[in-house]
Amino acid sequence: MAANTMSMQMRSTDDASGGRLLPAGADEGEKGRIRQDNEAVILLAAERVFARFGFRGATMAQIAEAAALPKANLHYYFGNKQTLYLTVLDGILHDWLAPLDGFRPDADPKSAIDAYVRQKMRFSFERPHASRLFANEILQGAPMVHHLLQTELRRLVAEKAAVLDGWIAQGRLPPLDTTHFFFSVWSMTQTYADFDIQIAAVLGEDSHSEQARARATRHVLNSVFRLCGLS
Repeated sequence: MAANTMSMQMRSTDDASGGRLLPAGADEGEKGRIRQDNEAVILLAAERVFARFGFRGATMAQIAEAAALPKANLHYYFGNKQTLYLTVLDGILHDWLAPLDGFRPDADPKSAIDAYVRQKMRFSFERPHASRLFANEILQGAPMVHHLLQTELRRLVAEKAAVLDGWIAQGRLPPLDTTHFFFSVWSMTQTYADFDIQIAAVLGEDSHSEQARARATRHVLNSVFRLCGLS
């Protein structure tokens, strides 16, 4: 009888909560929060699985297992593997580019560059799978995100390069190739994710320790400042 009473008071919401039970009167806000939580779990799991196996090698079953959610939930939220893959890549690119908001005409050049490099390094340390996944996509010829690179990325790089050009014109930054500046920063920061194993092997130390990360960040910052002619 108790079990029957419980089943009347609660209802399963597998399609929106990964098998979690919600009160029958759960409001839309609660459902929305659970959906957001589940989507975040799925995206993080997909990021890791795609980074390891690539788009072709990864399966929805592997991602579901990594997310500890039913495979049906992945299809409910994202439809198919390609849509999930594109969503992951789009999120990575967004997270990479968001720190560029600090590149504004009225910003202090050194402070803006310092903050951007630190955030890029933090991203490489904390989400290495994201960087590796994106690198693998590029090495394959960017079949899934080529249009995104030619549109959103190109537009934003041109916009932020123009900010650097403005700083140069005002004498606040020494002359440099402002577009290739971004390529240099990306290569210096993302190598700590893409080649983490190599770095750890050469250093012979825990490359994930706070001390090792601080050392690497100082080196990259100093290198970028020299590249920009900033002391």
